[in-house]
Amino acid sequence: MTPSGHPVSLVCPGQGSQTPGMGKALADAYPAARAVFDEVDEALGQNLSKLMFEGPADELTLTANAQPALMAHAVAAYRALESEGFSVGLLQSAAGHSLGEYAAYCIVGTFTLSETARLLRVRGEAMQAAVPAGEGGMAAILGLTLEQVEEAVSGTEAEVANDNAPGQVVISGRTDAVAAACEKAKAMGAKRALPLPVSAPFHSSLMQPAAEAMAEALSAVDIRDPRVPVFANVTAAPVPDDEISATLIRQVTGRVRWTETIQAMIADGTGLFVEVGTGKVLSGLIKRIEKGAKTVSFGEPSDIEAFRDALSH
Repeated sequence: MTPSGHPVSLVCPGQGSQTPGMGKALADAYPAARAVFDEVDEALGQNLSKLMFEGPADELTLTANAQPALMAHAVAAYRALESEGFSVGLLQSAAGHSLGEYAAYCIVGTFTLSETARLLRVRGEAMQAAVPAGEGGMAAILGLTLEQVEEAVSGTEAEVANDNAPGQVVISGRTDAVAAACEKAKAMGAKRALPLPVSAPFHSSLMQPAAEAMAEALSAVDIRDPRVPVFANVTAAPVPDDEISATLIRQVTGRVRWTETIQAMIADGTGLFVEVGTGKVLSGLIKRIEKGAKTVSFGEPSDIEAFRDALSH
């Protein structure tokens, strides 16, 4: 299975896309996908795949479970595509949204699957533990520019966490600071300021203890050169091989520069984005960032015809 025309890049989703049932049809249809879930279960000493396939949703949504689960589904989807004849060698580049960056590195050979699962378990637990429950949060600000949201958080202790797409910016910080910034954003004309159902203020300076935990965890892992360039969240640029660990550590407290990342990948020549794993959130964001962008999502066996069609045109 080879792409015709424009170069193809891979993107892997982040937290919030998880849902009970994720990956089950893929595991049933593709032995290569089933092998991914089995290996992650073994690496974590937990039947994570059962939680993914059956729920309950509240347990799956816990950060320490959601992060390795979303990675496992993305890698399983990619391995299923490999069994259909697709390969990393056909890719121009890769990227992932927040934890999705780890899935991208796994797919391009920087970390083994077991290493990636364990890194994300550490990351999820450390992010959850960094701030006591209820003391921090996040909110999506809709309808303002990035510059306007930066103005809304100035003077508060909230920070811009994710620049997801034009008109969709996420802020993070202590609960009261986020609430104050939301009120300011509404007064500035935001269409909505929605508190997000997350358990911690991700991608803010409050996550510094988690960044330190990731520095320790990454120092114990053999980091291999990626087979294709990975664009980092914190730089919106391909990561030099010797800066992979440093950018992943910065990512815990740093801004996810998704709009700039996609713009940079398009400027680099990407003509088709393949989203692997749960849901189609990134495909939607990419189309908001670049109206004419071509995207296709693959997370279920039923997606294979659309994937083949996208690749051949």
